[in-house]
Amino acid sequence: MNIDDKTTQALAASLKYRQMRQELIASNIANAETPGYKAKKIDFEDALARALDTDGQQTLKTTDSKHFNVGGGGFNNLQPEIYEESNGIVSPDGNTVDRDAEMAEMAENKIMYDASVQLLNKKLGLMKYVVGSER
Repeated sequence: MNIDDKTTQALAASLKYRQMRQELIASNIANAETPGYKAKKIDFEDALARALDTDGQQTLKTTDSKHFNVGGGGFNNLQPEIYEESNGIVSPDGNTVDRDAEMAEMAENKIMYDASVQLLNKKLGLMKYVVGSER
């Protein structure tokens, strides 16, 4: 039984980037009154989907050494995209943070983080059960 399978790697990556998202949201909320501050977002779902590409649908054919393989990247080079949010709401001082939306995103992110922790615990509990039953 392989403890470092694709599911475990995906859950570990999800936990890592959910934590990064939580910190980024907290930073946005902390800077809600800072003039000119642009709200930041992180998008790791697309990168995670490419890493999980089991059926090869998102891989590109690289026929030249100058081509970049941007699909099926695996978990070793999983890079989330951090960008400035362009939600269209700009305060008179140039700040783009919508505190209510950020609080809602923070709550959703926490729920998803907790779900990932529970799934990882279930997966590890199952492995522990299998190892214990093989005696």
